[in-house]
Amino acid sequence: MIQHGLKGVIAAETAISYIDGQKGHLVYRGHEAREIALKYTFEEAAYFLWYGVLPTGDEVKDLDKKLKANRVLPENIQSIIHHLPNDMELMSVIRTVISSMGDSGFKWKPTIDEAIQLTAVIPTIIAYWKRKASGLPPVKPNEQYGHVENYLYMLTGEKPSKVHVKALETYMILTLEHGMNASTFSARVTVSTESDMVSAITSAIGTMKGPLHGGAPSDVTKMLNEIGKKEYAEKWLRAKLEKGERLMGFGHRVYKTKDPRALALREKALEVGQDDPWLALALHVEQTAIRLLEEYKPGRNLYTNVEFFAAAVMRSINMEDDLFTPTFTASRIVGWTAHVLEQAERNVLFRPESQYIGQLPDF
Repeated sequence: MIQHGLKGVIAAETAISYIDGQKGHLVYRGHEAREIALKYTFEEAAYFLWYGVLPTGDEVKDLDKKLKANRVLPENIQSIIHHLPNDMELMSVIRTVISSMGDSGFKWKPTIDEAIQLTAVIPTIIAYWKRKASGLPPVKPNEQYGHVENYLYMLTGEKPSKVHVKALETYMILTLEHGMNASTFSARVTVSTESDMVSAITSAIGTMKGPLHGGAPSDVTKMLNEIGKKEYAEKWLRAKLEKGERLMGFGHRVYKTKDPRALALREKALEVGQDDPWLALALHVEQTAIRLLEEYKPGRNLYTNVEFFAAAVMRSINMEDDLFTPTFTASRIVGWTAHVLEQAERNVLFRPESQYIGQLPDF
């Protein structure tokens, strides 16, 4: 029996994460992802996914030191970025720059130090390119700041508020990992050939670049901008549903109940937004959309997903739309590398088959 897109096919065993779409659970190595996001730092969560245990204070300090040591872009990488076309899409920039690192000692078998190196450098690539494209000088990494705080600092050149840092950190922890999604599968397929970590992550970034995987938060922002005001929400949403069109930020192919990541982000969005009119609009649209979805599509259990409140949080911290998918990439790199490491430990080459449906000659 053919399973188009491999839907429902189990292709690997993993101890990294577990998803129960019917009950709305996302688990990182035995702990609810929501708990990890609200109680721990990005560095602690990353350590947990890579090593399988929550770190001690000294272990966090050691990881923080390694991340900081790998933030600075080497001169050859800076040169590559400067020679890329100014109108190049940011995800293509990240893919190209990461690929160019492939001759820097990366080889089979992949290591955690390689995972740390790539995780550390992606925010710098994003910030360096964003400022270059905006006609601004690059901002050097700040040794005093943690991973997420430094990312925001390099984008703006200003010390970010603690509230904004925690909001973005919550989002990035909640999107570190999500099972055998398309980009993670790409990474595992590539490393299953005994290729290197950089090749695997380049494959994953190329997959994340596709709008069916990494582009949803931007579409949510576009939807909310088009609605504009609370009083226009129901008319706009009804028009979309009457045409049979999808409402961006609602429903998920895995979760058939409330997305646990969305619940945690909603909580954080309320903290960040305070009296923000745009956030108030988002909350009103959420309530209206869920009511209308039940009216137009009864029994489908279409709830707010993580992308909806990712857009709300990003907008609240003044993150521009073109940074949404790159920022998603800067978090998911942890999950990708964890899967690459896991695949390498008990490696089996991925080699599915296809069914030929073309013509045959006369044998």
